[in-house]
Amino acid sequence: MSARNLVSILRLVLVTDPESRWGTGPGLLDAIAGAVRGGVSLVQVRQKSGGAREVAALVRALQSLIAVPVFVNDLVDVAIATGASGVHLGPDDLAPRLARRVVPPEMIIGASVGSPADIPHADGADYWGIGPLHRSSTKNDAGVALGLPGVSELVERADRLPTVIIGGVRPTDLPWIEGTLGSGVAVSSGILQATDPEAAARTYQRSLGSVAS
Repeated sequence: MSARNLVSILRLVLVTDPESRWGTGPGLLDAIAGAVRGGVSLVQVRQKSGGAREVAALVRALQSLIAVPVFVNDLVDVAIATGASGVHLGPDDLAPRLARRVVPPEMIIGASVGSPADIPHADGADYWGIGPLHRSSTKNDAGVALGLPGVSELVERADRLPTVIIGGVRPTDLPWIEGTLGSGVAVSSGILQATDPEAAARTYQRSLGSVAS
């Protein structure tokens, strides 16, 4: 995948949350499909409370339902088994440079970077997920909120590698972080806790459009 295409799919990432108002059944699938209609460019499956079988089932269901890429959080084996477009790895997961040895060559690898100490572990990733910008309501181990200064420092340390800002990102944040935005943002509760995920995603998409214009 070209760098330009990678940046385009990282524009508005939806990270699933098994504890969202939509649960884990058909309601969640409908909510995600609506969010994609609203402008989500990539879905990252993060199901901390489910086992590999449940994650694989959700990935396969999404692959048949939506047209945007589907990534798997943490579970390299599930990403490979389901033919996911990518895998996103945290500081406690397999290092990207090691994952690269076993995943298909076309699979995209992302890495979470929440501090300069995480940078060595992220070596070999195709992009970084930087955050949390604010305190996260859906990820208890997300770390201390970085705020704009901390995010700006890590985006600069990425040295032109595509970056996605995550962690309590609100539509109103996007103009505020215009000069630091990187490639895009990742959102969970801001979309999946909304009564209308499609409308919520469209609000983020419009805000991103105003930043880009």
